[in-house]
Amino acid sequence: MIEDSRTSGVVVGIDGSAAAVDAGLWAVDEAVELGVPLRLVCVIEPSEHPDIDAQAQSHRVATAEAAVRSALTALESTGRAVELEREILHGRPIEALLAAAQSAAMLCVGARGLKHATRGRIGSTAAALSATARCPVAIVRTHRPHTNATDRAVVIEVDNAAESDTVLQRGLEEARRRRASVRVLTPVGTISDVQPQRQQRRLAEWQRRYPDLDITSVQTRGDTLDYLAANADSIQLVVAGRERAGGVAALVGPPGNAALRDSDCSILICEPHNAL
Repeated sequence: MIEDSRTSGVVVGIDGSAAAVDAGLWAVDEAVELGVPLRLVCVIEPSEHPDIDAQAQSHRVATAEAAVRSALTALESTGRAVELEREILHGRPIEALLAAAQSAAMLCVGARGLKHATRGRIGSTAAALSATARCPVAIVRTHRPHTNATDRAVVIEVDNAAESDTVLQRGLEEARRRRASVRVLTPVGTISDVQPQRQQRRLAEWQRRYPDLDITSVQTRGDTLDYLAANADSIQLVVAGRERAGGVAALVGPPGNAALRDSDCSILICEPHNAL
Protein backbone atom coordinates (compact mmCIF):
# COMPACT_ATOMS: atom_id res chain seq x y z
CA MET A 1 0.00 0.00 0.00
CA ILE A 2 1.39 3.39 -1.00
CA GLU A 3 0.22 6.57 0.67
CA ASP A 4 1.22 10.19 0.66
CA SER A 5 1.68 11.11 4.31
CA ARG A 6 3.69 13.11 6.82
CA THR A 7 3.70 10.28 9.34
CA SER A 8 7.17 9.64 10.70
CA GLY A 9 8.72 6.20 10.60
CA VAL A 10 11.99 5.21 9.02
CA VAL A 11 12.84 8.06 6.66
CA VAL A 12 14.91 7.49 3.52
CA GLY A 13 16.40 10.30 1.47
CA ILE A 14 15.71 9.75 -2.24
CA ASP A 15 17.59 11.72 -4.91
CA GLY A 16 17.37 9.52 -8.00
CA SER A 17 20.68 7.77 -7.38
CA ALA A 18 21.22 4.02 -7.13
CA ALA A 19 22.74 4.59 -3.70
CA ALA A 20 19.46 6.07 -2.45
CA VAL A 21 17.57 2.99 -3.65
CA ASP A 22 20.10 0.84 -1.80
CA ALA A 23 19.39 2.89 1.33
CA GLY A 24 15.67 2.21 0.91
CA LEU A 25 16.22 -1.52 0.48
CA TRP A 26 18.47 -1.58 3.53
CA ALA A 27 15.85 0.31 5.54
CA VAL A 28 13.04 -2.15 4.81
CA ASP A 29 14.17 -4.54 7.53
CA GLU A 30 14.43 -1.69 10.03
CA ALA A 31 10.87 -0.56 9.32
CA VAL A 32 9.47 -4.08 9.46
CA GLU A 33 11.27 -4.83 12.73
CA LEU A 34 10.04 -1.60 14.33
CA GLY A 35 6.54 -1.91 12.89
CA VAL A 36 6.59 1.60 11.41
CA PRO A 37 6.11 2.99 7.88
CA LEU A 38 8.99 3.40 5.50
CA ARG A 39 8.84 6.99 4.31
CA LEU A 40 10.59 8.08 1.12
CA VAL A 41 11.46 11.77 1.03
CA CYS A 42 12.74 13.52 -2.08
CA VAL A 43 13.87 17.14 -1.84
CA ILE A 44 13.79 19.58 -4.74
CA GLU A 45 16.51 22.16 -4.21
CA PRO A 46 15.90 25.83 -4.98
CA SER A 47 16.96 26.75 -8.47
CA GLU A 48 20.20 28.66 -8.89
CA HIS A 49 18.30 30.81 -11.38
CA PRO A 50 15.61 32.93 -9.69
CA ASP A 51 13.85 33.50 -13.03
CA ILE A 52 13.28 29.80 -13.73
CA ASP A 53 10.18 29.36 -15.89
CA ALA A 54 7.18 27.17 -15.16
CA GLN A 55 8.19 24.51 -17.67
CA ALA A 56 11.62 24.06 -16.11
CA GLN A 57 10.10 23.91 -12.64
CA SER A 58 7.60 21.29 -13.79
CA HIS A 59 10.48 19.25 -15.16
CA ARG A 60 12.21 19.36 -11.77
CA VAL A 61 9.06 18.12 -10.06
CA ALA A 62 8.60 15.37 -12.65
CA THR A 63 12.20 14.27 -12.12
CA ALA A 64 11.64 14.02 -8.38
CA GLU A 65 8.42 12.07 -8.86
CA ALA A 66 10.21 9.66 -11.21
CA ALA A 67 12.96 9.10 -8.63
CA VAL A 68 10.39 8.27 -5.97
CA ARG A 69 8.47 5.93 -8.28
CA SER A 70 11.66 4.09 -9.17
CA ALA A 71 12.50 3.60 -5.51
CA LEU A 72 8.95 2.46 -4.73
CA THR A 73 9.13 -0.13 -7.51
CA ALA A 74 12.35 -1.53 -6.07
CA LEU A 75 10.91 -1.68 -2.56
CA GLU A 76 7.66 -3.30 -3.66
CA SER A 77 9.65 -5.99 -5.46
CA THR A 78 10.99 -7.20 -2.10
CA GLY A 79 7.54 -8.50 -1.18
CA ARG A 80 8.02 -7.34 2.41
CA ALA A 81 4.98 -6.32 4.41
CA VAL A 82 5.89 -2.71 5.00
CA GLU A 83 3.75 0.40 4.69
CA LEU A 84 5.30 2.75 2.14
CA GLU A 85 4.85 6.50 2.28
CA ARG A 86 6.25 9.22 0.07
CA GLU A 87 6.72 12.96 0.13
CA ILE A 88 8.33 15.52 -2.14
CA LEU A 89 9.64 18.62 -0.40
CA HIS A 90 11.14 21.90 -1.57
CA GLY A 91 14.21 23.32 0.13
CA ARG A 92 17.81 22.65 0.98
CA PRO A 93 18.37 18.88 1.29
CA ILE A 94 20.00 18.90 4.71
CA GLU A 95 17.44 21.18 6.34
CA ALA A 96 14.50 19.44 4.67
CA LEU A 97 15.64 15.93 5.64
CA LEU A 98 16.34 17.01 9.22
CA ALA A 99 12.83 18.44 9.47
CA ALA A 100 11.29 15.34 7.88
CA ALA A 101 13.11 13.08 10.35
CA GLN A 102 12.52 15.20 13.44
CA SER A 103 10.42 12.47 15.10
CA ALA A 104 11.59 9.54 12.97
CA ALA A 105 12.87 6.23 14.29
CA MET A 106 15.81 6.41 11.87
CA LEU A 107 17.07 8.40 8.89
CA CYS A 108 18.75 6.46 6.07
CA VAL A 109 20.77 7.92 3.21
CA GLY A 110 22.95 6.46 0.51
CA ALA A 111 26.69 6.83 0.76
CA ARG A 112 26.86 8.29 -2.74
CA GLY A 113 24.26 10.63 -4.15
CA LEU A 114 23.98 12.14 -7.60
CA LYS A 115 26.17 15.07 -6.61
CA HIS A 116 28.77 12.80 -5.05
CA ALA A 117 28.87 10.02 -7.61
CA THR A 118 32.59 9.33 -7.43
CA ARG A 119 33.05 5.66 -6.64
CA GLY A 120 33.18 5.06 -2.91
CA ARG A 121 32.78 8.68 -1.88
CA ILE A 122 30.56 9.62 1.04
CA GLY A 123 29.15 13.08 0.56
CA SER A 124 29.05 16.02 2.89
CA THR A 125 25.26 15.70 3.21
CA ALA A 126 25.64 12.42 5.11
CA ALA A 127 28.19 13.96 7.46
CA ALA A 128 25.98 16.97 8.19
CA LEU A 129 22.93 14.80 8.85
CA SER A 130 24.89 12.47 11.13
CA ALA A 131 26.10 15.38 13.21
CA THR A 132 22.72 17.04 13.80
CA ALA A 133 19.76 14.66 13.34
CA ARG A 134 17.59 13.91 16.36
CA CYS A 135 17.43 10.22 15.42
CA PRO A 136 20.00 7.58 14.43
CA VAL A 137 21.41 8.10 10.93
CA ALA A 138 22.38 5.17 8.70
CA ILE A 139 24.81 5.76 5.84
CA VAL A 140 24.27 2.81 3.53
CA ARG A 141 27.09 1.88 1.22
CA THR A 142 25.60 -1.02 -0.74
CA HIS A 143 22.67 -3.38 -0.31
CA ARG A 144 23.68 -6.96 -1.06
CA PRO A 145 20.95 -9.32 0.14
CA HIS A 146 22.63 -12.31 -1.53
CA THR A 147 25.59 -12.22 0.85
CA ASN A 148 25.54 -14.26 4.04
CA ALA A 149 25.24 -11.45 6.55
CA THR A 150 25.51 -13.76 9.56
CA ASP A 151 29.16 -14.41 8.65
CA ARG A 152 30.08 -10.76 9.21
CA ALA A 153 30.14 -8.89 12.48
CA VAL A 154 28.52 -5.75 13.82
CA VAL A 155 31.23 -3.52 15.29
CA ILE A 156 30.20 -1.22 18.12
CA GLU A 157 32.62 1.57 18.88
CA VAL A 158 32.58 2.61 22.54
CA ASP A 159 34.85 5.53 23.36
CA ASN A 160 32.61 7.99 25.18
CA ALA A 161 31.31 7.12 28.66
CA ALA A 162 28.37 9.53 28.44
CA GLU A 163 26.80 7.76 25.47
CA SER A 164 28.26 4.24 25.67
CA ASP A 165 25.06 2.58 26.90
CA THR A 166 23.01 4.17 24.10
CA VAL A 167 25.51 3.04 21.48
CA LEU A 168 25.85 -0.46 22.92
CA GLN A 169 22.13 -1.08 23.10
CA ARG A 170 21.53 0.19 19.59
CA GLY A 171 24.35 -1.93 18.22
CA LEU A 172 23.28 -5.08 20.06
CA GLU A 173 19.72 -4.72 18.80
CA GLU A 174 21.02 -4.37 15.24
CA ALA A 175 23.21 -7.45 15.70
CA ARG A 176 20.32 -9.48 17.12
CA ARG A 177 18.14 -8.63 14.15
CA ARG A 178 20.91 -9.73 11.81
CA ARG A 179 21.92 -12.76 13.92
CA ALA A 180 25.44 -11.44 13.69
CA SER A 181 28.39 -11.63 16.05
CA VAL A 182 29.41 -8.47 17.90
CA ARG A 183 32.78 -6.83 18.42
CA VAL A 184 32.78 -4.08 21.03
CA LEU A 185 35.66 -1.87 19.98
CA THR A 186 37.38 0.30 22.59
CA PRO A 187 40.45 2.21 21.46
CA VAL A 188 43.24 2.30 24.05
CA GLY A 189 43.40 5.71 25.70
CA THR A 190 39.62 6.10 26.16
CA ILE A 191 37.32 5.11 28.99
CA SER A 192 38.78 1.61 29.24
CA ASP A 193 42.03 3.03 30.63
CA VAL A 194 40.25 5.13 33.22
CA GLN A 195 37.92 2.49 34.65
CA PRO A 196 38.80 -0.89 33.12
CA GLN A 197 37.05 -2.99 35.76
CA ARG A 198 33.86 -0.97 35.50
CA GLN A 199 33.93 -1.31 31.73
CA GLN A 200 34.33 -5.08 32.01
CA ARG A 201 31.40 -5.28 34.42
CA ARG A 202 29.22 -3.29 32.07
CA LEU A 203 30.13 -5.52 29.15
CA ALA A 204 29.34 -8.61 31.24
CA GLU A 205 25.94 -7.10 32.04
CA TRP A 206 25.18 -6.65 28.34
CA GLN A 207 26.30 -10.21 27.67
CA ARG A 208 23.74 -11.39 30.23
CA ARG A 209 21.04 -9.28 28.59
CA TYR A 210 21.83 -10.68 25.15
CA PRO A 211 22.78 -14.33 25.77
CA ASP A 212 21.96 -15.21 22.16
CA LEU A 213 24.74 -12.99 20.82
CA ASP A 214 28.44 -13.76 20.50
CA ILE A 215 29.92 -10.59 22.03
CA THR A 216 33.66 -10.02 21.97
CA SER A 217 35.56 -7.09 23.47
CA VAL A 218 38.36 -5.75 21.27
CA GLN A 219 40.92 -3.18 22.37
CA THR A 220 42.81 -1.39 19.63
CA ARG A 221 46.05 0.52 19.99
CA GLY A 222 45.50 2.42 16.78
CA ASP A 223 42.62 4.51 15.51
CA THR A 224 39.23 2.90 14.91
CA LEU A 225 39.68 3.60 11.22
CA ASP A 226 42.84 1.49 11.23
CA TYR A 227 40.85 -1.43 12.62
CA LEU A 228 38.12 -0.97 10.02
CA ALA A 229 40.65 -0.83 7.21
CA ALA A 230 42.19 -4.11 8.34
CA ASN A 231 38.87 -5.90 8.87
CA ALA A 232 36.39 -4.26 6.48
CA ASP A 233 35.52 -7.48 4.64
CA SER A 234 34.39 -9.15 7.88
CA ILE A 235 32.17 -6.27 9.06
CA GLN A 236 28.63 -5.53 7.88
CA LEU A 237 27.80 -2.57 10.13
CA VAL A 238 29.66 -0.07 12.29
CA VAL A 239 27.69 1.52 15.14
CA ALA A 240 29.14 4.62 16.75
CA GLY A 241 28.06 7.61 18.82
CA ARG A 242 27.77 11.14 17.57
CA GLU A 243 30.18 12.37 20.24
CA ARG A 244 32.90 9.89 19.28
CA ALA A 245 36.52 10.97 19.66
CA GLY A 246 37.75 12.53 16.46
CA GLY A 247 34.26 13.56 15.42
CA VAL A 248 31.63 11.87 13.32
CA ALA A 249 32.88 13.43 10.07
CA ALA A 250 36.05 11.33 10.21
CA LEU A 251 34.00 8.14 10.23
CA VAL A 252 31.37 9.01 7.62
CA GLY A 253 33.56 11.25 5.48
CA PRO A 254 36.65 10.63 3.32
CA PRO A 255 38.82 9.01 6.06
CA GLY A 256 36.13 6.45 6.86
CA ASN A 257 35.49 5.87 3.20
CA ALA A 258 39.18 5.17 2.63
CA ALA A 259 39.17 2.67 5.49
CA LEU A 260 36.13 0.80 4.19
CA ARG A 261 37.15 1.09 0.54
CA ASP A 262 34.99 -1.15 -1.66
CA SER A 263 33.26 -3.03 1.16
CA ASP A 264 29.50 -2.91 1.67
CA CYS A 265 29.86 -2.06 5.35
CA SER A 266 27.29 0.54 6.38
CA ILE A 267 27.58 3.01 9.27
CA LEU A 268 24.99 3.82 11.92
CA ILE A 269 25.47 6.97 13.97
CA CYS A 270 23.50 7.04 17.22
CA GLU A 271 21.84 10.16 18.49
CA PRO A 272 22.86 11.46 21.93
CA HIS A 273 21.08 9.74 24.81
CA ASN A 274 19.26 12.99 25.66
CA ALA A 275 18.26 13.84 22.08
CA LEU A 276 14.58 13.38 22.84
